[in-house]
Amino acid sequence: MTAAPPLEVPERHRPGSPGLRRVSLALFAAGLTTFMSLYCTQALLPELSADFGVSPARSSLLVSLATGALAVAVIPVSSLSERYGRTRVMIVSSVAAALVGLLLPLCGSFTALAAVRAVQGIALAGVPAVAMAYLADEVHGEHLGGAMGRYVAGTAIGGVLGRLVPGLVTDVAGWRWALAATGFLALAFTVAFRLLLPPSRFFRPSRLDYRPLLAHLRDPGLRRLYLIAMAAMAGFVTVYNFLTYRLLDAPFHLPYAVVSLIAVMNVAGSAASARAGILADRSGRRKVLAGSLVLAACGLCLTLPAVLPLVGIGLLVFTVGFFGTHSVASGWVGRLAPTARAQASALYLFAYYLGSSIGGTAGGVAYERGHWTGTALYVLLLLGVALLAAAGMKSVRWVGHHRS
Repeated sequence: MTAAPPLEVPERHRPGSPGLRRVSLALFAAGLTTFMSLYCTQALLPELSADFGVSPARSSLLVSLATGALAVAVIPVSSLSERYGRTRVMIVSSVAAALVGLLLPLCGSFTALAAVRAVQGIALAGVPAVAMAYLADEVHGEHLGGAMGRYVAGTAIGGVLGRLVPGLVTDVAGWRWALAATGFLALAFTVAFRLLLPPSRFFRPSRLDYRPLLAHLRDPGLRRLYLIAMAAMAGFVTVYNFLTYRLLDAPFHLPYAVVSLIAVMNVAGSAASARAGILADRSGRRKVLAGSLVLAACGLCLTLPAVLPLVGIGLLVFTVGFFGTHSVASGWVGRLAPTARAQASALYLFAYYLGSSIGGTAGGVAYERGHWTGTALYVLLLLGVALLAAAGMKSVRWVGHHRS
């Protein structure tokens, strides 16, 4: 009697494999559709302030409500992914968010627009809540940093499109057409994501259990990463929310279409995130994380003088530093959490978007009271908090797919 051949155990994706290429392209598309939808109102804040007669701080709620709703939804959604599957949750989330986004141009009041943005934030939660855990499940540990960097690159370029497309369209057709154009483009990227995404090979469903959340919160390394996420994102959103107002006002008086081009800085962030993930795999996460935060602080200082070339260079350096920080910190979460990775990643994202929501609105108060100097000092304080947290982290070395 012939013995049955042994079952072939699938191997996690490595560089050069067709599976990793599909995973990378799919998650890149997911980053595009999610983050262009999330930030589609950011470049329009001055226009919306004028159209609805609201202050900059109140106008910033159109970003803060979406990110705050996402923060609230991200933990329960990640828990659902542990039960019903990573790919299913990401697909439902991306489709729902794209469809809700098409309602934005139809809103007749600031209150209605804010309410739809909050609903869109909830719908958007699935991709960021699950993407990091999906990659940690499917990609070999030695190459997870690079894969995470490519996903963050997609989020960066999505952020570019979410700011650039509305900013350019609104100059010629108004903010309603700007949001409509962004909504249809996000829907196209959602279709691409659905067609490219491979099924999970290593996911195993488990019962809904919130006890791992408490275990993750007891981990001092994860707590530090969550604090870094909250502080860094609060600073990043503040800079991009209110630098637009500064460039439109004296002494610069730039046209709206030109100001919207600051979103292109996120392309550099895209490249930096992928590079930072690879450097972290090779040189150690703590070094790259701390260096990225220092770089962001140096860039922010360059924006203080009212000299346009310095402001542009400073914003570029700040953006590179932020995306390096986010790439390393988000990838580190998947490495520190041996189990319930979706929930560990969800806690990171909860902190990340809570920082965006609360910190970004607080940045509006800083701008109204202290103009750009007060805003920059507020962001420097946030970066200092993140740097102190990073200094206490310990690097993690991987052997095969296990920590050591």
